[in-house]
Amino acid sequence: MEPQASPVLSQEQIEHFMRHRFVRVPKCFSQQKADRMAGDVWERLGFSPTDKSTWTNEVTYMDETKITSIKPFAPRAWAAICQLLGGEDRVNRESANWNDAFVVNLGSPEFEGTWPSPAELTGWHVDGDFFVHFLDSPEQALLVIPLFTSIQERAGGTMVCSDAMKAIAQHLYDRVSPFMLPRGQEPDGNPFDTPFYSDIVQNCSEFHEMTGDVGDVILLHPLTCHSVAVNKPFNFDRDDPKQYSIVEKTTLELLGKDRLRGWKIKGKREFVVPEWEKRRR
Repeated sequence: MEPQASPVLSQEQIEHFMRHRFVRVPKCFSQQKADRMAGDVWERLGFSPTDKSTWTNEVTYMDETKITSIKPFAPRAWAAICQLLGGEDRVNRESANWNDAFVVNLGSPEFEGTWPSPAELTGWHVDGDFFVHFLDSPEQALLVIPLFTSIQERAGGTMVCSDAMKAIAQHLYDRVSPFMLPRGQEPDGNPFDTPFYSDIVQNCSEFHEMTGDVGDVILLHPLTCHSVAVNKPFNFDRDDPKQYSIVEKTTLELLGKDRLRGWKIKGKREFVVPEWEKRRR
């Protein structure tokens, strides 16, 4: 058996993750490594970072040109990921990589200089638009945000609604659907604009903007979004409660339960071709 990565998250950080559904792990990689991954973004875009008149696309889905394994690139981040997921043996190595297929959102002039209330933002969603969501989906283990550039407050960092996850977890416990629509029903327009999420957010009050310095890595609960995949579905019905991962414990807490005895999915796990991928083809 391969040796396990040493834990790096303190009890305080674990409690923060379970309460707020995310944790920031500082100083996981150097500026040099960040430049190696993302230093050529503006050249690849064909835009000038100092001339906004060249920013002809608000959102750009970039192709992958390089890939790196997380473990050697950011050992502290890798150790934290394994700690949250219950060990390296629960992580799918084929997905334990970062690449430079960035989604670059440069914003638009109409919103420049404005700061709406988080609940007024559009496009609230849970990532994972390429598969049918189940509460235990193996495709969604963690959302991992490595900061290849520093992000200050009110500078476009991802906004997280922590208390929305309880309603999303309950929805997936009761049923399943891609984009939170009935299976087989196509979304009307952009699936990320479905009112399912925005309706939940309107009744929420806990919002966090993801900020930090170059080299920081933010790890979020999969019902916020997803990145690194696990080998098997999450298991919420373990005989030994000590075997639950921190992520599994957090999901159970969202549901107000200590075990989902006998709970099983009732539909077929399926992949979905997201709208942005269809447009690229």
